[in-house]
Amino acid sequence: MEQTTDALEVRRAVEIDASPETVWQLLVDPAKATAWWGSAMRLDPRPGGEIRIEVTPRSIAVGEFVEVDPPRRLVYTWGWEAGGGGPELVPPGSSTVEVELVPTGGGTTLILTHRGLPSDESRAEHGAGWDHYLGRLAVRAGGGDPGPDPWAAGPKQV
Repeated sequence: MEQTTDALEVRRAVEIDASPETVWQLLVDPAKATAWWGSAMRLDPRPGGEIRIEVTPRSIAVGEFVEVDPPRRLVYTWGWEAGGGGPELVPPGSSTVEVELVPTGGGTTLILTHRGLPSDESRAEHGAGWDHYLGRLAVRAGGGDPGPDPWAAGPKQV
């Protein structure tokens, strides 16, 4: 997984052994997404639609979809409900996640950029979270089972 960071941004690129269509479904279908990320979620993948992911019992990410271009590009706002989200609260709507799916041979390169993070601490926490969950996504998309999420019960915060 390629990793780069700017002061207020996390950027990751991961090669996935699956088509963009398969990866797309794992990003926007709540029944499929919970196989690699979170224990419960509501996703309405259309501009203005809701995104709500219970990452851990105390960490609930919320936002709304901004751009939905299947199976190539997904953009949504991101933040944490009050009372969760790690040592520094990133308010709902205060940051933006962009996901690009680029076909590569028989697979997909997923490029994720998370912009608008408020501090180096927040950037580091979110970077660790994306590393964890994108690895699980790659396993699931490739037909594997990432197993139970060791972070699901908490107290690890993203």
